Amino acid sequence: MFGDLFQPTHLLLIALIVIVLFGAKKLPELGKGLGEGLRGFKSGLKGISEDEADAEDEKKKREELEAKAYQEAKMAAEARIAAEARVAAELKAEREAREALTK
Repeated sequence: MFGDLFQPTHLLLIALIVIVLFGAKKLPELGKGLGEGLRGFKSGLKGISEDEADAEDEKKKREELEAKAYQEAKMAAEARIAAEARVAAELKAEREAREALTK
């Protein structure tokens, strides 16, 4: 179907119609605009893939930071529990010592 459309005589006829419609002065501007649009499209596609890679890196960093924060919070909670147990043991020992003195 389209094989017959792209014969040299048909392409010349299409080029002539384009020149008549847009004028010789507008054709370079049209080509420039089309080229810039294609370049922008290509750079946009590259930017999307780079943004995805950046997003994956950010996700990994965030996960690492969350894991580190979790470990630090866990260690802090364990240290707090140990300190509270030590204080409770000291208070119990003092109480027992007072009771022993009063008896």
